[in-house]
Amino acid sequence: MNITFALTTMLGGFILPFFIVMFWDKFVEKLGPIGGWVAAFFIIGTIWRLNHGSNNPLIHQSGKIWIDMAWAAGIGVLSASLVSGDKIMKSISTLLAAVIGGLLGGLILYMF
Repeated sequence: MNITFALTTMLGGFILPFFIVMFWDKFVEKLGPIGGWVAAFFIIGTIWRLNHGSNNPLIHQSGKIWIDMAWAAGIGVLSASLVSGDKIMKSISTLLAAVIGGLLGGLILYMF
């Protein structure tokens, strides 16, 4: 992997948790529970398209190991929570959801 691919991969891993932290709560505040679904569609869908679904994706996988965006989201949201002064136990459910989502996504992709 060259330096350009490494930098775009780090950028791709950064933008998902950044957008989650910046905008997800705003969708939920404005629209209630349906706002979470709208945020999932727009935030996750758009960032997935940027990271994986184009001819020139931001994230470049090298080798046989494949890492899902859920890891970036879980670690990024956990880090943002710690930096803002929240307790780590408050973020554990998000981290576990990201791990489970990543594992399920990888399993499903492996099956197909």
